[in-house]
Amino acid sequence: MTLVELLVVIGIIAVLIGLLLPTVQKVRSAAAGASCRSNLKQIALATHVYHDVNGVLPVDSCNAYGPQSHSWSWLARILPFVEQDNLYRDGNIPANTLFQSRTAVASRVKLFLCPSDTAYDAGPRTDAADLGVYDGPEFPPPINAGQTNYKGVSGSNWAWGDARWRNPGTNGSSDGLTYGDGLFYRSDYLSPKKLIAITDGTSNTFMVGEDVPVKNNWCSWPYANNAVGTCAIGPNAKQLNGTEYAPNDWYNVYSFRSRHPGGLFFAFADGSIHFITDVIDLQVYRAAATIRGGEVVTLP
Repeated sequence: MTLVELLVVIGIIAVLIGLLLPTVQKVRSAAAGASCRSNLKQIALATHVYHDVNGVLPVDSCNAYGPQSHSWSWLARILPFVEQDNLYRDGNIPANTLFQSRTAVASRVKLFLCPSDTAYDAGPRTDAADLGVYDGPEFPPPINAGQTNYKGVSGSNWAWGDARWRNPGTNGSSDGLTYGDGLFYRSDYLSPKKLIAITDGTSNTFMVGEDVPVKNNWCSWPYANNAVGTCAIGPNAKQLNGTEYAPNDWYNVYSFRSRHPGGLFFAFADGSIHFITDVIDLQVYRAAATIRGGEVVTLP
């Protein structure tokens, strides 16, 4: 074989590799998407089983901030229903404070992680809001927190951030943190809900959505204030200039996003999983997040 022939062969191989790589990437993306859908499906079913056993949906109990609180999330409460009984018992959830259960709090729960995101292999985060990151002396000592790509939907009402995100919601309160008009919000223990509370229809109502922890400090599975988000803020929202918000800008990042191209997955209250595009009309997106707003929702 001459040098020219060798170079031709190498060139052909390079072209073939170039053609093959996008296909491999598409296959990987499709596989990660399928795994993400499966995760959401299992979480939704576990939530339904919890409801059947306890008579109400799992709650978020944010009655105080930081590691010294008993502010366990709804995700922590469904651990026994996603084959994580040992973790639930080791953490003595919800009797212990988060600090007392700091080893459990830092644990990786594979089901709560999307393979498309870097959090899947990243281990616990050191900068979870209120746990590893805090604004004053009332919160230390900080602890690490297990990451999650899935959070409960708190509804559509919001009083903070960019003017385009502010929304009075459907329950007479703009405080989407403490009085959300969706299924899960950080203090929903004040008003535990049954599925029959969803008068808009379970097939029309968001229950769980995706997030990207590196873009949002309010994102970890154990802590009530890190396990929910609002749909008042649009999906994969960015600043008007197209750049990302800072991850500690809770006014604008306490919401939903993903690594999937063009949108993100949501589990609906009936257990079905749907892909919601980034270009969905904001009013339709918000309407799907409320449980008894009386809106007519037609998803694209």
